[in-house]
Amino acid sequence: MDAPHPLITTIGLGLLYALVCGTLAALARLPPIVGYLVAGILLGPHTPGMVGDPETAMELAELGVILLMFGVGLHFSPAELVAVRRVALPGAVTQMAVATALGALVARQWDYSWPQAVLYGVALSVASTVVLVRALAEREETDSPAGRIAVGWLVVEDIAVLLVLVLLPAVAGAFGGAPAGLAGRAADENAVTAVAIALGKVALFIAIAVPVGRRAIPWALVMIAHLRSRELFTLATLAVSIGIAFAAAKLFGVSFALGAFFAGMVMHGSGMAARAAEQSLPFRDAFAVLFFVAVGMMVDPAVLVDRTGAVAATLAVVILGKAAAAAVIMLALRQGFAATATVTAALAQIGEFSLVLVEQGIRLGLLPDAARDPVLAAVVGSIALNPSVFWISRRAIGAQERRKAETRKAGSVA
Repeated sequence: MDAPHPLITTIGLGLLYALVCGTLAALARLPPIVGYLVAGILLGPHTPGMVGDPETAMELAELGVILLMFGVGLHFSPAELVAVRRVALPGAVTQMAVATALGALVARQWDYSWPQAVLYGVALSVASTVVLVRALAEREETDSPAGRIAVGWLVVEDIAVLLVLVLLPAVAGAFGGAPAGLAGRAADENAVTAVAIALGKVALFIAIAVPVGRRAIPWALVMIAHLRSRELFTLATLAVSIGIAFAAAKLFGVSFALGAFFAGMVMHGSGMAARAAEQSLPFRDAFAVLFFVAVGMMVDPAVLVDRTGAVAATLAVVILGKAAAAAVIMLALRQGFAATATVTAALAQIGEFSLVLVEQGIRLGLLPDAARDPVLAAVVGSIALNPSVFWISRRAIGAQERRKAETRKAGSVA
């Protein structure tokens, strides 16, 4: 945009539009998230009126992801992550495989090659960090068994996406892409070597961050807390969350979200975790709103008319296909109905990582430009519909509990 201060203008307009549209959505008994997405569409370049800077908005949205995942990590211990591995690991891998297959079959109908179709399917298989965390937090289920499974599921998906992003440049040339256009070593590496390096970096990051961070970070925050300065403690909390996320991305190739999650997790159990969560809450809320505004800014409403079939098919894979796969997997792993319904609803959406994968594929020549619009529309559509999916899951859980109560009552009478 042409405004002389794109950062201030984007934040100001983004929050103002979000406030107005979010309030109208609440008055209409719709989730505020719907209003935030509409605010982004109104502020985007595809609608008349004032226009924000999409690149600036996405940078701000990344901050929202970092702070949200830091907050989740504050309530999630390493022991809890290990405890859900038997469900989260096979569940995430299997669901991603099923969603990838469904997305690939849809893309094949548009004459995509198999490599293109598979990458399109992978983009539809990854749930949104922000949507998942907010949905669980709004229902106070972050610390519930189902919430822990969903978060562990998310961590596995983040690592899988990291591997895909590392692998893509290495295999682009073999599938008709353009690795030579990349500035980096990955284009010339063997695919197996690239994956091994990526896994090694993740393992090294965890090996350093967990033991060192669990000692150094709480100690530093305790020292700052003794100064009795609220602003210094808030500054320290933000520096830890954003600083570790940045270092993780730059030094170890780990995503910002995963780095922030581990930053919060190493603080879990310390006396400072609750205070750090309280101090960072206003920032998490504000930047999370800007995340939804940023997503809305990228959407061209005309896509809904011009490519209705493509958008509907993509949405069906994301909401129906992923939900069905998650439900079957959870039941196969002998999880309860309530946990199954909660995890199914939480994962029936896509978001930031889907956009990153599609953009990476387009830059490498592995996806056509036309792949962007249906995925963008599916991101907005699945995020907007996710509260309704949760409402359906809540109703299903309530009905199941009533049936159990009636069965127990009938048994006692007999």
